[in-house]
Amino acid sequence: MIPSLPLRAKGLETPEYTVRRWTRMSIWGTSGLGVAVVVMALLPFMVNLSVTYAMIDFFILLLLAMTWNMLAGYGGMVSVGQQAYIGIGAYAVVVFADTFGLNIIVTILLAAIVSAILAFPISFFAFRLVGGYFAIGTWVLAEVVRLIVVQFPQIGGGSGVSLAAMSDLPKELRIAFSYWIALGAAVIVLVVCVWLVRSRIGLALTAVRDDVTAASTSGVRVQSVRRRVFIFAAAAAGVAGALVAISTLRVQPDSVFSVQWSAFMIFIVVVGGVGTLEGPIIGAIIFWALKQLLADYGPLYLILLGIVGIVFVLFVRGGVWGAVSRRKRLELFPVGYRFSRSDKDGSKQAP
Repeated sequence: MIPSLPLRAKGLETPEYTVRRWTRMSIWGTSGLGVAVVVMALLPFMVNLSVTYAMIDFFILLLLAMTWNMLAGYGGMVSVGQQAYIGIGAYAVVVFADTFGLNIIVTILLAAIVSAILAFPISFFAFRLVGGYFAIGTWVLAEVVRLIVVQFPQIGGGSGVSLAAMSDLPKELRIAFSYWIALGAAVIVLVVCVWLVRSRIGLALTAVRDDVTAASTSGVRVQSVRRRVFIFAAAAAGVAGALVAISTLRVQPDSVFSVQWSAFMIFIVVVGGVGTLEGPIIGAIIFWALKQLLADYGPLYLILLGIVGIVFVLFVRGGVWGAVSRRKRLELFPVGYRFSRSDKDGSKQAP
């Protein structure tokens, strides 16, 4: 982190300039999000069970969208295969909880680790591809993972398997527990994403996205930087899969390995604002609201989502947050640098 740097010519009555990351907007934005997290932690005590259950879905989608945005928005890796790690995470919880009798919190952590381990060898195949080939390749690899998993009758084969470890818990307690874990996971992923963007990894990642050759020439270890973010996104997807398993008590391969997960991630990030930390949050809220309003309309719901996505791709390429931030210069998270001037009276203003 670069501290505020006063820049003043000695002996001259000139303004003082400072370089800073925290702005008034980022302070208010971060504080507001902190308050929102506290309020949401109390939500299960204030609303009925159906709202709590719907919010679990929101946090899962938010978690996935934030990590997909790190892959595509910051790293230029348009993956259509994140469902592989969602499925692996869901099955990992069932195996570790029901077969080995491990604590459910431990199984969620292990689901993240197993997904990360799987992503490591997959990355060597995927990174040999670029552009559209990378997107298709990740989808094919996800299908290969699904086909392998359904060959094991011990975990239900093609018909899926139930999670017995939490079936004895009262439904209210299980849903509340799943809600708090999902909220905590989403907050942790958000913090990690902010840290990554602020760190040298984030700088290197965007350099690789913009020009691989120039980044490599500048000393950036291209494959290493990409692999770190790829594995992080896989681990987060594994946690999302674990949350699906513990909230529904059922793991079906056609559901957890569905390419629809990747479609939802892409929609959320495109609508919210690709390549921004705020975009996935805005996009997740919009998508979740549309899902709650239109889910009863069946196929029409998916058609409407497709139309909305096409409109944003063609006419609002920066997404909702991109359009707002360009006009108002807003930034909720302190990731950029601001150059401000302090006059003799102590007032600060942009140069």
